[in-house]
Amino acid sequence: MYMTIGIDIGGSTTDIVGFENGELLLPLTVKASDPVSSAAGALGRYLAETGKDLKDISTLAVTGVGAGALGENLLGLPISRIDEFRAIGRGGVFLSGVTSAVVASLGTGTAIVEVEKGHIEHWGGTGVGGGTLVGLSKALIGVSDIELIAKKAAKGRLEKIDLSVGDIATQEIPGLPPDTTAANFAKMAEDATDDDLAMAVVNLVCETVGMIAAGAAGATNKKIVVLIGKLAAFPAAAKVFKRLSALNGLEYRIAKLAAFATAVGAAVEAGGDNRNN
Repeated sequence: MYMTIGIDIGGSTTDIVGFENGELLLPLTVKASDPVSSAAGALGRYLAETGKDLKDISTLAVTGVGAGALGENLLGLPISRIDEFRAIGRGGVFLSGVTSAVVASLGTGTAIVEVEKGHIEHWGGTGVGGGTLVGLSKALIGVSDIELIAKKAAKGRLEKIDLSVGDIATQEIPGLPPDTTAANFAKMAEDATDDDLAMAVVNLVCETVGMIAAGAAGATNKKIVVLIGKLAAFPAAAKVFKRLSALNGLEYRIAKLAAFATAVGAAVEAGGDNRNN
């Protein structure tokens, strides 16, 4: 059985996955310089890591903002271009094991799609996303490396930065737990650390995305919001979405391999999982 390769060419990284005999293989990420070289480099490295050859690949499915820069083939293999919104939807539901959901892709910005039993429709999005996280973190704490931001946020104390409902309410408010954010960055304790600021930035971005996704879920009668993208995989992000689940009555489900979901979706759309629906 031949392999189906899915490649997602983003603004700063390129993700690649493979399916063989319907089974998902090792995913990996390479830094993007320009779309052509990053896609070629990702494919070459992937083959080296998996011990495969170009002749083992039957389908090369490419998506993402950089896909349009490629020609008709890559390293001699014909390219199947996959619409990015379809890749987002396909990857989100495939990796989370559902058929009906709103899928929010936390990339540089955030795209939101509705998925209903194979039908995928772009619902909307926001400019708030991973790019916002990196930019604000660089401005506030001088850190732009996303892995370091994740580590610092995991140690941060949100109560040092954000004003909560519990800080201002004189009595319990039905439907609003005390730890609900009343105002982002409105507290700013004098002894707040860089870790606290990193957590507050993650909270700001994830709450914004989560509430917009909640609007999409309400408009489309969905009970599940699937979250994909590198930011969705942050441990600190999981805490934010858990809190939003309690607040909104929705299930925020972080997809397995969330960072690679769009590449997975491209491969699935091209038939890599041996399914046609």
